[in-house]
Amino acid sequence: MLRRKIEKTLLDWKNTPNHKPLILKGCRQCGKTYSVLEFAKKNYAHTVYLNFFENPQFVSVFSGSLEVDNITMLLSALMGQDAVFESGKTLLVLDEIQDCPDARTALKFFKLDGRYDVIGTGSLLGVKGYGSKEPKSIPVGYETVLDMSPLDFEEFLWANGITEQVIAFLRQCLQNGTPVPEALHQRMRELLLQYTVVGGMPDAVQTFVNTKRMDEVLQIQRDIVRSYEDDMVKYADRKDKAVIRECFQSIPKQLSKENKKFQYSVVKKGATASRFAGSLQWIEDAGIITRCYNLSITELPLDGNADQDVFKVYMKDTGLFVSMLEDGTQFDILQGNLLGYKGAIFEGLVADIFSKMGRKLYYFHKDSGLEVDFIIRFHGECTLVEVKAVSGNTKSSKTILRHPEKYHVYHLIKLGDYNIGREEQILTLPLYMAFLLTDV
Repeated sequence: MLRRKIEKTLLDWKNTPNHKPLILKGCRQCGKTYSVLEFAKKNYAHTVYLNFFENPQFVSVFSGSLEVDNITMLLSALMGQDAVFESGKTLLVLDEIQDCPDARTALKFFKLDGRYDVIGTGSLLGVKGYGSKEPKSIPVGYETVLDMSPLDFEEFLWANGITEQVIAFLRQCLQNGTPVPEALHQRMRELLLQYTVVGGMPDAVQTFVNTKRMDEVLQIQRDIVRSYEDDMVKYADRKDKAVIRECFQSIPKQLSKENKKFQYSVVKKGATASRFAGSLQWIEDAGIITRCYNLSITELPLDGNADQDVFKVYMKDTGLFVSMLEDGTQFDILQGNLLGYKGAIFEGLVADIFSKMGRKLYYFHKDSGLEVDFIIRFHGECTLVEVKAVSGNTKSSKTILRHPEKYHVYHLIKLGDYNIGREEQILTLPLYMAFLLTDV
């Protein structure tokens, strides 16, 4: 069984006095339902589970009165012994809640009633295209919304037998600036390359842990990507269906450019933001991609200095991104046999790690040629981050560091195939330590 950080988050929610019903959002197949049901098994005497996608008959329960006693009576009649409602001891799980908007509205009444805990899970909550399926009323103030991602790199390490003690030791090496012992360094390099191609979708990770069969992992990933494309056809507005798929399928091509800024003309010749921007937003709202915004200046606050119209697009999960490339790419990554596209793959890897940590993504690009892969808040400062998968060239970053009066930046973190080291303002770290850059 894969250990997930969401388990602690759910327990903290349950132990918070007077907590609200919970909505758990995330892309399809990232483990929401499994995690919630495992949590329920350990922490409640009774679990009442409704899946609105698999069992549309449950939708009718919420089509009339939304009084809690009426809902529980109807569920008891429909489900018999599978619907036991005991005050303080029952968790009601509303899976695929986007297929029953009235159930989302009912959360207000469950909060006001207070006898039963409720968790709703959804993959396409709020995406454009549900039309008549929009809730009559979203219960603002009566629900807590959490985002869930596929496994992050640390969870992947746990799945592969790396203990908390080992991770604490790595963190200590980072804090002290001391190199990681060679045996552990090599093991972590190996695990990072494996994570790059496997990613964090639970089915892919479990299959990798059990079998080490990359062909099986790739089949699972491509099935997931196809299911995303099916969602685009099924749920999007008719006029947007083809456009959304074209935007999604253009991502590998977007990242192959030297300037990786997302360009609608790469999606389709003559395409404009006015025609395609909504389609890109649909994919982002579905939890499939994340944007990395260009900064107008390298100063805090980063969000306040971001240009909302200039951005790169990365897949939320590195394994799914790699699966969209041609056959043989996984093998090439594991063997270190990549050439020019290597930069895009490892930038995507760092974007995966940062975004799953909850970091918003920013970069810096000027027409003069200055470009820095990522900008983060670290130790209270605006800090440059370069991903050096191909070479150690940090010309742009060094130019910025030489002019603090203009750029207000004093430190650079260089992530690459190195051990830990420091030279004046530059902290050199192995790529696998990106997930430890937690201090903001």
